[in-house]
Amino acid sequence: MKVAAAFIVVLCCLAASHALTCKEGPRFYSPEQMDAGLGHVVGVDRYKRPYFLSGLSFYSLGSASLKHVTTGPSGTWGCDSYNKVYKFVAGNWKVASGYTLQQVDAGGPGQVVGIQSSSNRTQCLSEARALAFYGTGSLTWSYLSNVLMYVSCGPETCWGVTNDYKVYVAKIRDNCGRATGWRYVSRGMKMIDVGTDGSVYALSTSGLVYQRTAFSSRSYYGTRWTNIPMCMPIKHLTYDLKNLWVVTESRLLLVCTP
Repeated sequence: MKVAAAFIVVLCCLAASHALTCKEGPRFYSPEQMDAGLGHVVGVDRYKRPYFLSGLSFYSLGSASLKHVTTGPSGTWGCDSYNKVYKFVAGNWKVASGYTLQQVDAGGPGQVVGIQSSSNRTQCLSEARALAFYGTGSLTWSYLSNVLMYVSCGPETCWGVTNDYKVYVAKIRDNCGRATGWRYVSRGMKMIDVGTDGSVYALSTSGLVYQRTAFSSRSYYGTRWTNIPMCMPIKHLTYDLKNLWVVTESRLLLVCTP
């Protein structure tokens, strides 16, 4: 019965999406959150167990209990239900002392960014410090922005969503250099993901998927959101190397390609 339901969902998505072709992804039971970067795909299930994709299967990624994972140029990172920060080192998760973060993103050109749990301020860990951490000592973070609920960075910009679902963007100088100023973009989004190629996807409060489009030398923030039709509400998404990974509200994993 579950297989039949999943098959119907996939057919629905195939029919609904004009820009992308979606199909059921590798079997991942009860996915909660996903992240893709530099060809790697990681995720956690509803029981807070982390996994990584190899070939056509997901495999357990260490033994920690995590609510959020991310992967990128500076490694694979995560945070748990107590907002402790972890890095994956030598086959297992190593906890890092310092700030507690409720969400982390390693998708920039080297830095790791995260949302501080006590204040919702955005903090940034430089590439040098991120790469140098092997499981001992504390991490020194740099202040990046005021209150955000979700943040994601790409090659040149960082995008964030506030608690009232407003979207902001900033150009980032160097690694964890000061932002040029956070520019208001729009409202109505609950999460956002920036690919390592600079592509920007967002998820609305009603579970609709959008891509930011019409970028130019004069408009690093784009000029409009283009809807990517899906046949059912989406709860999480991530993008990398022309693959859009989406988790539906019913916890079906889909992968969409041009």
